[in-house]
Amino acid sequence: MEERFEQFLKEITGKIIPLTRDAHIAYFNASISGKPEDYQKASDLELKLSKIYSDKNTFNELKDFKEKKDEMEDLFLKRQLDLLYNTYLSHQMNESLLEEIIKLSTEVEKKFATYRASLNGEKLTDNQIDEILENSTDSVKLEKTWKASKKIGEEIVNDVLTLVSLRNRGARELGFPNYFEMSLELNEQNSDDILKIFDVLDSKISGEFEKIKSKIDEHLSRRLHLSPEKLMPWHYQDKFFQLGPKIHNVDLDKYFEDKDIVELSRKFYNGLDLNIDDILKNSDLYEKEGKYQHAYCTDIDRSGDVRILCNIKPNYKWMGTMLHELGHAVYDKYINPDLPWLLRTHSHIFTTEAIAMLFGRFASNPEWLKDMDIAPESEIESVADECIESLKTEQIIFSRWVQVVFRFEKEMYANPEQELNALWWELVGKYQKLRKPEGRDKPDWAAKIHISLYPAYYHNYMLGELLASQLYYYIKDKVLKQPEKKTVSFVGEKDVGNYLKNLFFNYGAVYPWNELIRKSTGEGLNPQYYAAQFVENGRNK
Repeated sequence: MEERFEQFLKEITGKIIPLTRDAHIAYFNASISGKPEDYQKASDLELKLSKIYSDKNTFNELKDFKEKKDEMEDLFLKRQLDLLYNTYLSHQMNESLLEEIIKLSTEVEKKFATYRASLNGEKLTDNQIDEILENSTDSVKLEKTWKASKKIGEEIVNDVLTLVSLRNRGARELGFPNYFEMSLELNEQNSDDILKIFDVLDSKISGEFEKIKSKIDEHLSRRLHLSPEKLMPWHYQDKFFQLGPKIHNVDLDKYFEDKDIVELSRKFYNGLDLNIDDILKNSDLYEKEGKYQHAYCTDIDRSGDVRILCNIKPNYKWMGTMLHELGHAVYDKYINPDLPWLLRTHSHIFTTEAIAMLFGRFASNPEWLKDMDIAPESEIESVADECIESLKTEQIIFSRWVQVVFRFEKEMYANPEQELNALWWELVGKYQKLRKPEGRDKPDWAAKIHISLYPAYYHNYMLGELLASQLYYYIKDKVLKQPEKKTVSFVGEKDVGNYLKNLFFNYGAVYPWNELIRKSTGEGLNPQYYAAQFVENGRNK
């Protein structure tokens, strides 16, 4: 049985590997150029790859192997079987439906990549939108800017609703109630289990959030000369109130305005013995006309070609983003190269998010700012508490935002015929305490790229935050042996890099996420560490 399956794997991966590499390169090039022909090439390759995964005969062979899995003893073979089976199962909807989903998704992706909000006849990039929302005190301008940023939702909402319908149809063909439930199950998760975690988070965070929200409202009320009850979503310095306004007495942007973000990133990661020189060399890091405006990491070939795409500006946001994306990148780079190709990837999407978040948080860590010589020690000491509070505010605000996205997606795929605009604002009101603009009935939810293009994904950011805190405490207490310290920076600590390489990255996808976390930290995923770090003022569990 094992010999038969090994031969089967050799034949299948012989087709998948080169096509996957070509598809990744094509998408990377398209997201840089924004050219329709480049997106078309990426779409064509994605379609070819999906046709391999949708092959009925191959899937029937996989089902036969799956039924006889107990006859195998080799751990690597059994794990590859599970992963390959889930991938093939997700593609077993009829071929024309799959093709329609891929083509329409590519069209929506292209619209997002090339969209520029229009304000008074001027086209604005996402960075420019963010700058206005963060810095302007003109309520009229803020409202117009915020609404302009949401216009993309109106332009694509019909396409997105069509995609939801198509995805659901395909999921039901495969025996699942809807696409959301299918996606989680095939990614070794269960929506009820995730909902329980989110309910626990809600109970631990809601009280602290209300205190922070009250402080934010007081701050904005003074800044904008408005009574708190007149504050609207466009006053919160963020398109979606994801991270929250800058209410603390520390200007993190000033520490980076004259710094080279790339060189700071290189210095930090290389100092951990997680060398990123090759990653930076292959990456695309600055704004271009037509370029995708967000950021991502891609492992082109699972053989060392790892790249990131960013749109760097010398500010706190992009320092954190670089650290985040490079966290993904070093995870991919340092997976054991001797593993079979199917296992030469992260254990789960949220385990790589955890590493990205673990490192991304350092942009506001006072110890890190000091140890990286970004600011004088005397100055950092005076703002250290404010830095910690700033990160805490970001985390608490973000946790409420993820509640909205997760619950909205779950309900949308369960019943896409309901009044989705109303559902969106109901959740925003409940979890973020934002007021719905009077009479507004627009698909603001569709303006969030993840809801439109990366379905059933966003909850993994929150799971990643939970695991990031768990890893942070393990490294601080067990690797660096500094349990008495409230904050540590990891700067120059090669033991941190060695721990991550040997006890986390190295395993690739050999183990399911829950087993990986137990092997790396000695226990399963534990939300208590997140609460300790961000609700209980840094106290250990």
